Amino acid sequence: MTGLWTNALPGCALICGAVLASSANCVGRRALGASVLGWGLLLATPAHADQKVTATDNGAIDCDASRQDLTRISLEDDQFAAVSKVATGNANEDFSVVHEPTRGDVYISVPEGYPRPSISFFGTTRKGFVYKFTCRIAGSEAKQVFVTNAQAHKPARDAALATVSDLPLDEQVLGLVRAVFEQKPIAGFEIRDRPHMPVNVGDLKVQLVSEYRGLMLVGQVLRVQNTGMQPLVLGEELIASAGAIAVSISNPSLGPGQATGAYVVVPGGAL
Repeated sequence: MTGLWTNALPGCALICGAVLASSANCVGRRALGASVLGWGLLLATPAHADQKVTATDNGAIDCDASRQDLTRISLEDDQFAAVSKVATGNANEDFSVVHEPTRGDVYISVPEGYPRPSISFFGTTRKGFVYKFTCRIAGSEAKQVFVTNAQAHKPARDAALATVSDLPLDEQVLGLVRAVFEQKPIAGFEIRDRPHMPVNVGDLKVQLVSEYRGLMLVGQVLRVQNTGMQPLVLGEELIASAGAIAVSISNPSLGPGQATGAYVVVPGGAL
């Protein structure tokens, strides 16, 4: 009975308020009616709904993030495996993304005084999907974003990678290079998505974005930018240490200001 009355209360307030407000002969009744009508409109206004978005592999996702509280992003029938973002080195401009391993959700917070109107990052899921998130920053309340992908209910793609640790070492290396290049999860490797501070090597700015850590091998995802005024051709010796097993560079020819991705595999004991 209580629940029924609660559900009917906004409608009753609207009806009663409209009747009282329409009274032509009594100023007091009209004033009371206006108050009741306003109360009914307030009760009838729905609460801010959670955000529900539909995604496709390699697609862009627009959402809202809280300026003063946490924002939770959850994947339906999937989980986050890694999140990649650029660290600016400025505490006021670096937002935080925390990966909660039990449910596979991520929680985002922005620092006080964050100067930009939005945040952006890439998310890789355990089923091999990659999404680009762009979230507008607004409001003080906590927010939730639920992402649905129609393909997520299917088994994880590239199942051959699931047994890579059982392959000979050279085939493991090839499988790991492919995984880090495509930013896909791979069985037997823990993905660590904590970007390091960039380092300068001559006119190159090199930043370690994420790592794939296994018992025998470690895969590294690097962001390399040409900060000089002249074009540069990247060689493996500029990117990787002498002990690197494999190196792959997306675009070895960089003009001034251009950046590219580099993917390096090193022995597990090298770090």
